[in-house]
Amino acid sequence: MAASPVALDEIPLPALLRHARGTYGAAMRRALQAAGYDDLPKNGLSVIGGLRLAEGDLALGRLIRDLNLSKQAAGQLVDTLVTRGYLRRRLDEQDRRRLLVTLTERGRAAAQVQAAACARIDAQLLERVGAENIVHARRVLAALIDLGAPQA
Repeated sequence: MAASPVALDEIPLPALLRHARGTYGAAMRRALQAAGYDDLPKNGLSVIGGLRLAEGDLALGRLIRDLNLSKQAAGQLVDTLVTRGYLRRRLDEQDRRRLLVTLTERGRAAAQVQAAACARIDAQLLERVGAENIVHARRVLAALIDLGAPQA
């Protein structure tokens, strides 16, 4: 988005965030398609990326909260990812009412492709704006996330 500073200041922050997120999403989708993972549903990138960061099992309830999905939509998404070989699900041994999901080998491989695509965008961004600006951007985004977090 090559805009003058004045024009950039006039663009609402949510619009900038949406387009910036789209840059990452498009790069990840292209990389995943090129690697043969072209069957991921829309929110599949978030699930696979989140599970990669979790490095293990994740409760379905947390996934529902993190993605801001209904139970039905999250269940359908998990079912699709299980059917396509990206996820495995099982009941929590300590609480048999909780469903846990984890990445399969295919899911971990797709997550690596996705992470590499993200790293390429990060490197290009670093080259364009420098490390200090990225640190500031991360702080701003973290503060914005905190503003939206439920009050304790």
